[in-house]
Amino acid sequence: MAKTPQHRIETAKAVRDAIIHLPPHLKRRVKAAFRAIAGNPHQAKPLKDELIGLRSYRVGRNRPVLRIKDSVIEIIAFGPRSNIYERAAAELSISLRAKDENDKKG
Repeated sequence: MAKTPQHRIETAKAVRDAIIHLPPHLKRRVKAAFRAIAGNPHQAKPLKDELIGLRSYRVGRNRPVLRIKDSVIEIIAFGPRSNIYERAAAELSISLRAKDENDKKG
């Protein structure tokens, strides 16, 4: 009997859009990586500096960047290693500004 993952994966729309355009063999690798992350998210590499609190996981030349929140794993960015960390920092900055604006309204 297969062990069910303990964590639930949530992906940002930009991540889903990036994955949908991948060739089939890479999609399979990404799905396998997401299953592995769901089973043990702490195997993903902790990031530093402005990305502290986030993690990344190697999928060939690509990296999903994720955040662990209780039993939910948020995949906030996905792309080639060459620029994913800069994109993740920008995405994180945008989401934090949006959260701050919502907190001020509420």
